[in-house]
Parts: sequence; structure tokens; C-alpha cells
Amino acid sequence: MEFLHSTDFWLGLIKIVWINIILSGDNAVVIALAARSLPPEQQNKAVMFGSGAAVVLRIVLTVIAAKLLALPFLQIAGGLMLLWIGVQLLRGEEEGDGEGKEYGTLAAAIRTILIADLVMSLDNVIAVAAAASGDMALLILGLAISIPLVIFGSTLMMKVMERFPIIVMLGAALIGWVGGETIVEDVSLHDVLAANSWLHYAAAAAGAAFVVAAGRFMQRRALAAT
Repeated sequence: MEFLHSTDFWLGLIKIVWINIILSGDNAVVIALAARSLPPEQQNKAVMFGSGAAVVLRIVLTVIAAKLLALPFLQIAGGLMLLWIGVQLLRGEEEGDGEGKEYGTLAAAIRTILIADLVMSLDNVIAVAAAASGDMALLILGLAISIPLVIFGSTLMMKVMERFPIIVMLGAALIGWVGGETIVEDVSLHDVLAANSWLHYAAAAAGAAFVVAAGRFMQRRALAAT
């Protein structure tokens, strides 16, 4: 237990927790959006299980992230998956909040949370791994402490979405933004991005616009069919 008295240990722990607070904002949005599709009595379960499983997944990713990021076309595939998730989450709002609303399943919501977190965390975990400096105990402890932070952020975001429905569209747009960024940052496009740095923001904006436009179109089509 000598490591508990080490200044380096506590500094590393603070860095990991702080990094996760900064980087978990978009993950909290995904969790809140996915949980909103569930019956009220299952929403807290989705937030807790989804957040806990996502952090465990992030621990595993931290060990292998550097190798994964070196694989060409992986981030392109992941970015396209995020765009699809964003459209599906926005599309799920067309039923409204009345008595006739069709709810999703807990398993489907957790699956959505895990897939989105897997893609969105690939580059973020590099910062966490650097802060841990190879200390697995420090890494696991730091990420474990982050679980209640993610849960709190997701729960707060869900309440805000209930009060201000426009936040749902903004949240979906954020997922699209991250999806566009993920695609253009693929290792196979490194040289293109280096020569045209503006593509980073153009791809992110295009991803956000695509998710909102496609999601709204599918909403209107579903409403017209009823």
C-alpha cells in the first residue's frame, strides 16, 4: 500500500479523473439519449449499467487503443456507425411523450451505449493511458472513480432533455459531429488532413448536419405513415 503515499500516484489519479470529466461529455449525451427511449422505471438501470460497462470497456480499450488507431479504415467504419446511431436516436423521438409512445428495450439501450462509447473512446483513451504511465492499478482506480461522474452527467442531461426537447436534436448533432471527426481522422486520411486542416471541421459539420437532416426526415416519414 506504499503507492497510496506517493505524490506521483495521487497526481496521476487526479489527472485521469479530470481527463474523464472533460472527455465524457459526449458519452453522457449518448447515454441520456439512449435511456430516454426506455420506460421511466428502466431509465436509471440503463444509465448505471451503461455507464459502468462503458468504463470497463474503456479500461480494455486503453490497453490496446494505440494499436487499434494504427489500423486503416477502422475509424472510418466507426464514424459511419456513430452517424447511424445519431440518426436512430433522433428518429426515436417521433412517437412523442404521450401514452401511445413505444418504448425500447433495456438491452437495446445498453447495446447502443456500448457501441457508441467504443467508437467515441478510441482516441480519448490515449490521453488516459498517458496519464496512467503504465500503472494499471492507477488506471482502473481512476476510471472507476469516473463512473459516478458519468452517471451524474447522464442523469442531469436526461432531465434537461425532458424539459427542453431541442437538446435532443443538439445531442444527436453532437454525435454526428464526433462521427464526422472520427471518419476524417482515420490513419488512411492522415496526409490529406495534414494538407487540408479545414477538412476536420468540414467533416464534423457535415456529420452533424447529416444526422439532423436524416433523423428529421425519418421522423416526418414515420409520422406520415401513421
